[in-house]
Amino acid sequence: MTAVLQARDVARSYGATPALRGVSLDVADGEILAVTGPSGCGKSTLLHCLAGIIRPDAGEIRYRGERLDTRSEADRSRLRRTEFGVLFQFGQLVAELTAAQNVALPLLLAGATRRNAHGAAESWLERLGVAGVAGARPGEMSGGQQQRCALARALVTEPRLVFADEPTGALDTLAGEQVMGQLVGVARERSVTVVLVTHSGRVAGYADREVVLRDGAVDPAGLGIAR
Repeated sequence: MTAVLQARDVARSYGATPALRGVSLDVADGEILAVTGPSGCGKSTLLHCLAGIIRPDAGEIRYRGERLDTRSEADRSRLRRTEFGVLFQFGQLVAELTAAQNVALPLLLAGATRRNAHGAAESWLERLGVAGVAGARPGEMSGGQQQRCALARALVTEPRLVFADEPTGALDTLAGEQVMGQLVGVARERSVTVVLVTHSGRVAGYADREVVLRDGAVDPAGLGIAR
C-alpha cells in the first residue's frame, strides 16, 4: 500500500530533555495505526509532529510525498482545517459555543457559508448520536457527549487523515468504545487514514497495526505489530 505519511529520523527535545530520538515510520493510505507505549515515551509529541502542530528539531515528515515539516505555520494550519482532522483527549471544545457551533467552526474558518457549515455540523452530530445536544454548551454535556462532538468537529471537513491523541483517555469504558466504534466506522467507510495515540491495549486493538515507542524511539520488538 502507498504511504500517505512518512517520518524519517524525527527528533524533538524540550529544552535539554529529548522527547523523540530519531523516529522513522510509514503510515499507509487508509490504514489505522496505533502508536503505543508507556507514559512519557514521546507518543503525543510524535503525533503533534506528524500533524504539523509542532516542527521536529531534526529529520523530516512527508505527507503524500511532500515535505510537511518545512511548510509555514499558515500552510500547516490550512491542512489541519481541510485535509487533517485532530481529536484530543479532552475534546478541547470552545466552552462559549454550542455543540453545533463547535462542529461548524472548522468549516466557517475555511470560508463556508454559515448555512452550509451548520447544516453539515447538524448532520454529523446526528450521525454520531448526539443531535440532542446540538444547542448545549460543553459544560452541559457528559464527557462522552463532548468527545463525540469533538469527533464530529474532526470529521466535518471530511479529512483524508485523522490524528487522535488518547481519544478515550478521559472516558469510561462504554463511552470510549462508542467513540472508537464511530471513529473506526467512519474511517473504514470513507478510507480515512487514522493515526491513534493510546496507552490502552483495548483501544489499540481497533487498529490495523501497532508501533510501540519507548524512551522516544521505536521499540524494534514492537515495530509493525499486525492486528
